[in-house]
Amino acid sequence: MVSENLQLVKRDREPVSSWALYHLLKWSVISPVLHSYFRVRIYGAERVPKTGPLIVASNHASDFDPPIVANCTGRPVAFMAKEELFNVPLLAPAIRLYGAYPVKRGTGDRGAIRAAMDYLDAGWAAGVFIDGTRRPDGRIHNPKLGAALIAAKTQTPLLPMSLWGTEQIFAKGKVPCPVSVTVRIGELIDPPRSSNRAELEAVTQRCTDAIHALHALGR
Repeated sequence: MVSENLQLVKRDREPVSSWALYHLLKWSVISPVLHSYFRVRIYGAERVPKTGPLIVASNHASDFDPPIVANCTGRPVAFMAKEELFNVPLLAPAIRLYGAYPVKRGTGDRGAIRAAMDYLDAGWAAGVFIDGTRRPDGRIHNPKLGAALIAAKTQTPLLPMSLWGTEQIFAKGKVPCPVSVTVRIGELIDPPRSSNRAELEAVTQRCTDAIHALHALGR
């Protein structure tokens, strides 16, 4: 359980060890790859709160999206990962420090929501793909209420983020293509005041509209 791996004292940011590992990997590996191989452009980075719980809500088209989101957010972002990865001895502690948390196949939204809430309580940013799955056109087709529900339960603001071009990374097979990727970050959106379905749907639609508007700007 995530709660067993975190000291759930309300605080403004993630543990120092996770912050240090994030920046080590960002500047030594992830950022050089993104800016040279994928020619990433980032717009709106100044809108990201540097501390405090935050939900980063974005579209989803590629397996590369989680590290791209974390890199462009400028702080560790907790994402769910398949449970099997946490059985690998050397990999498991590293990805836990980097912010990955295990979710069992079949438990779905309940496990992911509980884990995300635990990380937010510990001062992390949590990443949520609003559609819940990859889409080949990079747009949101069937927005889920999970991000808004987490925001309502924790009273955490949502940050809409658009990933443009990541759907082309594996367009020619299993080898990543050196495509151009553009990341646009929108304005913070206040959380729903309650878990009332109508409020969740309204905030979810607002996030979706913001992401689509950013995505439509293209490169």
